[in-house]
Amino acid sequence: MTDKTLTRMDLADAVHSQVGLSRNDSADLVESVLGHVSDSLVAGETVKISSFGTFSVRDKAARVGRNPKTGEEVPIHPRRVLTFRPSHLMKDRVAAGNKS
Repeated sequence: MTDKTLTRMDLADAVHSQVGLSRNDSADLVESVLGHVSDSLVAGETVKISSFGTFSVRDKAARVGRNPKTGEEVPIHPRRVLTFRPSHLMKDRVAAGNKS
């Protein structure tokens, strides 16, 4: 396993080299796509990217939690959480990478 992290700049460089847009246009395109995805999720919409996966927002109800160290009960407030469910193609591709 590597310690490499894929960044926005890496995505913009990939668009630049594979599509042929200028570096600035590539960076703007990546920002625009990520902005649309973020805005849709904030609005509570589901974002489905074919052959990749589905991003969705779940509302979690309030509940009582427990501090494992002290055993003290602590209220956990309701919140919205982001979930990602990978497609079967993505799962298969990642699993195939584990075998090498």
